[in-house]
Amino acid sequence: MLRRRGLALFATLTLFAVALAGCMPGAGRTWNGPDPVRTIPFKGLGAWWDVWDWSPTFTGGSAPQDLADVDRLAAAGVQTLYIQTATYRHPDDVLDPTLLRSIVRRAHLRNMKVVGWYLPQFLDMEVDIRRMSAITGLGVDGIGIDIEATDNPDVADRTDKLMAEVRFLRALHPDVPMAAIPVTPIIWEQLNRSWWPNFPYRELSRYMDAWMPMAYWSYRRAGSFPEWGDPYLYTAESVTRLRTLTGRPNLPVHPIGGEGTGMTVDDAARMAIAASDTGAIGGSVYDDRITPQAVYPALGFMRRAQVK
Repeated sequence: MLRRRGLALFATLTLFAVALAGCMPGAGRTWNGPDPVRTIPFKGLGAWWDVWDWSPTFTGGSAPQDLADVDRLAAAGVQTLYIQTATYRHPDDVLDPTLLRSIVRRAHLRNMKVVGWYLPQFLDMEVDIRRMSAITGLGVDGIGIDIEATDNPDVADRTDKLMAEVRFLRALHPDVPMAAIPVTPIIWEQLNRSWWPNFPYRELSRYMDAWMPMAYWSYRRAGSFPEWGDPYLYTAESVTRLRTLTGRPNLPVHPIGGEGTGMTVDDAARMAIAASDTGAIGGSVYDDRITPQAVYPALGFMRRAQVK
C-alpha cells in the first residue's frame, strides 16, 4: 500500500512539473470554485445516455437510441444531453466518434447543449486523463466526471488519483466547463461510509463548475433504508449536504434522480419541487431510455435559463 501511495505521489508531482513548466494553457492559474459562465451547460433539464443506449460498437449494433431520439428530447424540453463517450469495458478512447459527433451536431441544431461524461477507474491515470481529455475534441459544451468507481480498493490512493487527474485536466483545459458526478453524500457520509471515506469535497470544489449528485431514491425503495425513498427528501438532502460539505452555500448543484424505471409523475413532481426549493440549477433522471415519457412535463419544471 505504501509503495502504491508513493507511486501515485510521484505521478502527481510529475503532472504538476509538466504544468508548471508552462506546457499547458492553465499552468499557474489559481482555481477558487465554480465559474458562472462555465456553469451554464449544467443548468436546466437534462437527459442521460450511456454507451448501452447509443453506441453500436459497444452494443454489437443493438443500441436503441439514435438521432431521432435527440429530436424527441428537444421536443420534451430537455436542455442538455449528457452522453457517455467511452467505457473502461472497451479499449477505444472514444466510441463511434463519427456517430457521436453527429449526435452532438443534431443536439446543437435543436438548441440543446451536450456534455460528454466518463467513469474513470482511478487505476491508470494516463488512461483516465486521455479518455476524459478526448471528450473536448468532440464539439461538446462540457465534461462530466463520474466519481464512484471502487476498482482501486486503496481509498487514499483513489483520492490522490482523482485529485491529480482533475488538476491535470484543469491545467490542460482551463476554459472547459467541468462537473463532478459523485454518489450522493447521503450514502457516502451516512448510509455506507466505507465506500469513499474522507472524500475531498472542499478541495475538489475548487476545480468543478457544477456538482451533479446521483440521488437515486428508487434504490432506497427497493432495498435498504426505505425511509430515503421519498424523491423530495432524497433530492433536497443531497443538494443541501453537498453545499455543507464543500463549504459553499451557493454551490451550483444539479441533482440526478431516478432511476427512471417505474418513475411516476408524482415522483417527477416531487423531485422538481425539491430542486426549486433548494435553488438547484437544474435536474435530470438516469437514464432517458428507461424513463417514462409521461413524466417529462413534470420534469420540465427543472428547466432553467441557460445564462450567466
